Amino acid sequence: MYSRVSSESPRSWQPPQDILWKGSWPDKEPPPPEREGGRQRGKGGRHRSPGHPETLSIAAMDPSICALELLGVLFSAGAWICSLATTLMSTWLTLSTELLPTESYELGLWETCVVQDLGGLECRPYDSLLGLPPDIKLARILMCVTLGAGMLGLLLAIPGLHLVNSCHGRLEDLRRKRALKMAGGALCLVAGILGLIPVSYIAHLTVVRFFDESVPDVVPRWEFGDALFCGWTAGFLHLVAGTLLLTSCLCLQKENCDIPVPSPLGEAQPGRPVIRTRSEYV
Repeated sequence: MYSRVSSESPRSWQPPQDILWKGSWPDKEPPPPEREGGRQRGKGGRHRSPGHPETLSIAAMDPSICALELLGVLFSAGAWICSLATTLMSTWLTLSTELLPTESYELGLWETCVVQDLGGLECRPYDSLLGLPPDIKLARILMCVTLGAGMLGLLLAIPGLHLVNSCHGRLEDLRRKRALKMAGGALCLVAGILGLIPVSYIAHLTVVRFFDESVPDVVPRWEFGDALFCGWTAGFLHLVAGTLLLTSCLCLQKENCDIPVPSPLGEAQPGRPVIRTRSEYV
């Protein structure tokens, strides 16, 4: 008839230990976001450690690193344009004689031209590829390889920029972007070295032939043209671009290594119970 009343007092009941965290009960709202011990608390009470991928993406957006990346890409684009102009220009070597002061000759990789003082220009391509001098053949091959390496390096470096939104902020995506940027910088260095070889080699042969004492002084001699200086500029810009891209990668790697490795959330320490937050029950 009457319900049996338990002899235990209501105060004798104790809540479980796994929800005793700063007196947070399921019907209470979670504490507001705050910073504790160098860690940022985000939504749902979760802690965002300094090694979190979002934190790494924020650290990677250092203005100095972004400036190095942009300068590297700009220098790479300018170097490729100079390399293309050097390859197509017909002024690798120039020659003028006292017998014909109104005319001058120009020698390029693909054609030879005759320039007149009145403004006339007449160019003639080479008749046979096999009949070319060895230095012209070598210069053709190396300049074509330089253009290919420079273009590939530029195409790899652009997606590796942190200003280009090609990833979702995850750590794996950031590593891929850094790998692309490193590959682009390495190819820029290769393009710079390959571009300087034919220009410097033809310049060396020109100097040797100019001061050759076995040739009479009456015979005209070839001299440096504008294409050689444009090629030296292209090679130097390629080297600078590759150095800037690789430097930005090294700075980013050093900055990420300085960030402490986060410990897993809820990891139990010896002798202490695991304290769970309300968000872990959801």
